[in-house]
Amino acid sequence: MDELSNCPKCGDIFVLTKFRDICQKCWKEEEQAFELVYNFIRKRENRTATMTQVEEATGVDEALIIKFIKKGRLKLTQFPNLGYPCEKCGKLIQKGKICDPCSELLRKQLQSLEKEEQRKVERLKKEKHATYFSVDDKFKEK
Repeated sequence: MDELSNCPKCGDIFVLTKFRDICQKCWKEEEQAFELVYNFIRKRENRTATMTQVEEATGVDEALIIKFIKKGRLKLTQFPNLGYPCEKCGKLIQKGKICDPCSELLRKQLQSLEKEEQRKVERLKKEKHATYFSVDDKFKEK
């Protein structure tokens, strides 16, 4: 269900939907910025432009360009030098949320954690089997 919210850019009240997270006025400004960016990078000579070059040429903030990329409005397969930062290290990437080296490190850490958990379970099993119970008749109630 839609609800009222304040625009994170200008503070105006608007109806928040799953399609728009900003007010109509700011959305129009973003659309104009998208047109500027898209018209710049779709020119043949600008297709290999970096994020900094696009930002300087269009005047559109890098965060907004990254938003266009993450929402899928700019296809990175067509623009090889554009990307967005890895959420762990900040390196520019073109797919996913983290870069390959960070992904590999995370995978190794998870494997290490799984091995440690297996060792704990095996140790507990051994301790359970190594426990002996005996009955001492002296302490039985008579």
